[in-house]
Amino acid sequence: MSTPVEIVALVVSSVHAFEGRPADGPRPDPVPIARSEVEIRAGFGIVGDRYFGQTVHRNAAVTLLDADSVDGDPTVLRRNIVVRGYPIDTLAARPGAGAVGRRFSLDSGGGAVEFQAYRPANPCAWMDVVVGPGAMKALRGRGGVRATPLTSGVLRVGAAVFELLD
Repeated sequence: MSTPVEIVALVVSSVHAFEGRPADGPRPDPVPIARSEVEIRAGFGIVGDRYFGQTVHRNAAVTLLDADSVDGDPTVLRRNIVVRGYPIDTLAARPGAGAVGRRFSLDSGGGAVEFQAYRPANPCAWMDVVVGPGAMKALRGRGGVRATPLTSGVLRVGAAVFELLD
């Protein structure tokens, strides 16, 4: 079933900003992280992102977030793809389903890019620093999903089509 959605933000972060102690604050990004389009490569992730091609993040190379999970600028959460119009957190692996969630695609006009969802992208203590006190608790169950791309392509900010594939 196809669902019209909006890709409201795309984030490519070449470095980890949330390392060390939250009380020390995030590390500054060397370049702006917001993008108008991203290139996605099957099995590797988003070109230029810190998780691109990282074996340890094979099933978590791309993170997606429901735009309704956060007020204000969604890029502060550093999820790669922020979508409005579909409950992204429902894609994560469910109890009894093993470590595999739902398969889905996004098409922003350049052809569908397919993904396999895996586990939830659980919020951490950093959220209380970059969003505000209580954000970590408020984002539990609403922090997005980690996925791996199954096909390559380009996604752009703006109108898109979401489709469940399984």
